[in-house]
Amino acid sequence: MRDRAAARLRRAAYERIPCQPVRDLLGPDDVDAAYAVQATNTRHACELGRHRIGRKVGLTSSAVRRQLGVHQPDLGTLLDDALVPSAGRVDSGRLLQPRIEAEVAFVLGRDLDAVTADVEQVRDAVEYAVAALEICDSRIAGWDISITDTVADNASAGLFVLGPDRVGISDLDLAAVTMTMHRNGTQVASGSGADCLDDPLNALRWLANAALTYGEPLRAGEIVLSGALGPMVPVAAGDEVAATISAVGSVTVSIGSAEEVHTHG
Repeated sequence: MRDRAAARLRRAAYERIPCQPVRDLLGPDDVDAAYAVQATNTRHACELGRHRIGRKVGLTSSAVRRQLGVHQPDLGTLLDDALVPSAGRVDSGRLLQPRIEAEVAFVLGRDLDAVTADVEQVRDAVEYAVAALEICDSRIAGWDISITDTVADNASAGLFVLGPDRVGISDLDLAAVTMTMHRNGTQVASGSGADCLDDPLNALRWLANAALTYGEPLRAGEIVLSGALGPMVPVAAGDEVAATISAVGSVTVSIGSAEEVHTHG
């Protein structure tokens, strides 16, 4: 059943056609089975020449959990070809059902390979933080997901963009940062660090321990997307999205057609 679920998700990604949920194969709440499917497809991607460069925490925002009807965080893998250059333009053909969210990203300066008891331990492991946009996507038709569907589908990972500003966090109160996100000049989302498990560092601590549980501890140099600071917003070809996170920085991305992306180089 796990192999069938993994193959269904790979086929949807390859054919660019969303598939039915995989909970019919895994059950609605067998998270361990779903992580096994995610691991299978991550290995498959790496065998094809892609490389893991980080992890993401999903479902940290209560607004996003309400949107999707899923009630616990999850983790996914960031692959090298998912990273979009700062202020870059994305080919909409790479995406199926994109939704965008703003969050704090961390780059780790050291490994987190032991059980982490408090946020100061993870704070000390962070080299710097940047503002980020995550373009979430789902291979599941209509975003009809349970926790097992999104976990198996690599935590609904799509693409991500890191802003140009790198900030140290030794004295930064990340729970107090505020976020605004605009699409085509109109504000479409807002939130704060407190909307991400009360503090983005709580999300990083949760991720460090969960990654350790599943046998893939966080390593120095990895990028971590710590989770949304506000609701996800749909995006499509022609959209330009900009987000600002106070004390951290700003980040922008444009969604274009394949022709536009080729024209802009």
